[in-house]
Amino acid sequence: MKSTAAPQKEGPRINREIRARDVQLIDAEGKNHGAIPLLDALSRAEAAGLDLVEIAPNSEPPVCKLLDYGKFRFLEQKKAAEARKKQKIVEVKEIKLRPGIDEHDYEVKMKAVQRFFEEGDKVKVTLRFRGREIAHQDIGYRLMTRVKAETANIAKVELEPSMEGRQMIMVLAPR
Repeated sequence: MKSTAAPQKEGPRINREIRARDVQLIDAEGKNHGAIPLLDALSRAEAAGLDLVEIAPNSEPPVCKLLDYGKFRFLEQKKAAEARKKQKIVEVKEIKLRPGIDEHDYEVKMKAVQRFFEEGDKVKVTLRFRGREIAHQDIGYRLMTRVKAETANIAKVELEPSMEGRQMIMVLAPR
């Protein structure tokens, strides 16, 4: 019969959970007291009304700090939430073109591409061939080259124009 291992606690060990004999103690003001016995460190924490928190468990001896654990957890959660808020999820926006696209329609599509790059998104340019248009892939390739040239200063080509069935696809990413 196997014994199940105790579930691992998330976050640093505090107070009686610390298993080292000696610890490197840093007080609430940041002053280093050097290596002292664990029981002495726990008594200092209790006298100060704070928790003994294991900051660096892998060092020898482990580094522990006197601090208010509830406040510490709150600040860690706040930092993590701030980091998540600042993250930008890059989306891939798609622009669909046709080989016989008119000049004005092309300009409207290019304005949309410009806006997507300003927002920090990638753009997938899809050129769909219908019917007999597939015989004139050179027209499509020239159109893709034009798109690439007009966006060269604001975007880099991530995937060169290539055929996938009846579509020519190119992926651009903002610089």
